[in-house]
Amino acid sequence: MDSNTRSIAKAISYRVLGSVSTGVIVFIFSGDATVSVGVGVLDVVVKMALYYIHERIWNHITFGRQRPPEYEI
Repeated sequence: MDSNTRSIAKAISYRVLGSVSTGVIVFIFSGDATVSVGVGVLDVVVKMALYYIHERIWNHITFGRQRPPEYEI
């Protein structure tokens, strides 16, 4: 299970990458740097929070996880 700190670090790095690409796409379509930066910043905040919540929920779901080996004493 990931720690809270690790989940936050993953959320930040993933969102920076995703939001930069969103800002570039908005700039390509709008040609307006102010709008693209605004959308990029809003995208970081909203999606980072959603990703963190998503990760924490999945930490409680056992689907696809293997059980750790049992140790004999």
